[in-house]
Amino acid sequence: MENYKREFIEFLESAGVLKFGDFTAKSGRKIPYFINAGDIKTGAQIRKLGEFYAKAYFEKLGKKRAVLYGPAYKGIPIAVSVSVALAQQGLDVPFFFNRKEEKDHGEGGVFVGYKPSAGEEIVIVEDVITAGTAIRESMEILSSLTDVKVAAVFVMVDRKEKGKTEKSAMAEVGEEFGFPVYSVVDVYDIIEYLEEDEKNRENVERIKNYLAVNGAKA
Repeated sequence: MENYKREFIEFLESAGVLKFGDFTAKSGRKIPYFINAGDIKTGAQIRKLGEFYAKAYFEKLGKKRAVLYGPAYKGIPIAVSVSVALAQQGLDVPFFFNRKEEKDHGEGGVFVGYKPSAGEEIVIVEDVITAGTAIRESMEILSSLTDVKVAAVFVMVDRKEKGKTEKSAMAEVGEEFGFPVYSVVDVYDIIEYLEEDEKNRENVERIKNYLAVNGAKA
């Protein structure tokens, strides 16, 4: 496993973002581990998270100047931290996010921050994709913008779970909307990391059993 992947998983676990137990995903599935960006609570943690996303951004998109979109609520601090991390590396990109409820006074509207113009490209930053539900919601929200294109999606972890078909939810989202979905690490990286310590045997087995039922076949 590449060092940066191990460092990222260690960071997720130490920050309480990666947890093991019994959880229910947004998709309704009962899952043995949970990735929750909402557990990022300090300036140092959110700065570090942004740096990992920025590394992935440069690796996949180079110096492309896109507009970052962070879906409310967890995507908001991610978008801010990634924009700061990119700017520190010489790429100053704008960002925006949505309100859960459209504002009918003041400046109004559903979006806060930069207003993308026709022809601009958007990069969505999310915490995780399980069944693709949240990304489809984001695409519906973004459909109100005229002549803008989503260039890519970045998430922390690819759960490698099937979506509506036997393909992974990330693959389905990419095929459905025509853009790539990237992750810093995937669930098999997490398994490899956990297998390095015997005390994690139970969590490894539970995750493998879950993937035997819900894992993507392609």
